[in-house]
Amino acid sequence: MATLQGGLLRPDLGVLSPALLAQLRDFKVQSRIANEKYLRTHKEVELLISSFFREMLLKRPENILEFAADYFTDPRLPKKIHMQLIKDKNVV
Repeated sequence: MATLQGGLLRPDLGVLSPALLAQLRDFKVQSRIANEKYLRTHKEVELLISSFFREMLLKRPENILEFAADYFTDPRLPKKIHMQLIKDKNVV
């Protein structure tokens, strides 16, 4: 099969046996369920992501990587997220 910069151009369906394909599908489903459960129990992840995107879209920085590094290393960020969690609990 032809490759593109070390990767496959398209999936090679003959590589895995039907049993391994079934195991892979089951693993993907179980992983997705576990990820969704984790995200539901950790609201701070949603707050981190949504507040980052909100700030990014408001400020529209030229260098997004630098902006992200500054945003996620801001020592005030944990307190901001904590306060938002408290605020959201009081709204519900």
